[in-house]
Amino acid sequence: MYLPQIDDERTTLCNYLDVQLDAIRASAYGLDDEQARRTPLRSALSISGIVKHIVYCMKQSLSGAGHHEHDQPFEAFAASFTPTPEETLDVLLGVFDDVRAQYTQMCREGDVEAELPVGPMPWFGMDEARPAKLRYLYVHHVEEFARHAGHADIIREELDGATAGELLAAVEGWPANDYITPWRS
Repeated sequence: MYLPQIDDERTTLCNYLDVQLDAIRASAYGLDDEQARRTPLRSALSISGIVKHIVYCMKQSLSGAGHHEHDQPFEAFAASFTPTPEETLDVLLGVFDDVRAQYTQMCREGDVEAELPVGPMPWFGMDEARPAKLRYLYVHHVEEFARHAGHADIIREELDGATAGELLAAVEGWPANDYITPWRS
């Protein structure tokens, strides 16, 4: 949780992004590869798929700051939700950590006023890249990462009853309190 404090715009945006990335990573805590690939809801989403997709989003930002470098952006986007057999949970989490370090550095050092191409996003009727400020990308990622952190919360609760607070407490080593007890599988 990014608790209230007085920060500048960049620090606020980066801290919100960190919190969402922490929640996504924590959603995999204690799962084996088979559990992380399960799709227990009506959607095709899994914990592994969400981790892979967030890596895709971060990589897109690092390689052209939001510009889709693929000839087939929809196909690449859709494939970003489904791990290949080689992309085990351990592999995905390792890539997540590596890419997150680079992404976090970009967030902390990037010029929020810089213009960059974003898109295309044909699934939203946007067939060409459009200019935006880096600030837009940060805010969009707060939205995107929070949406998928919520998906991961629901999937994880369906898998074994673990909640985001319990998982974060376990990952961070927080002591139990009147509201949250660290998750134990």
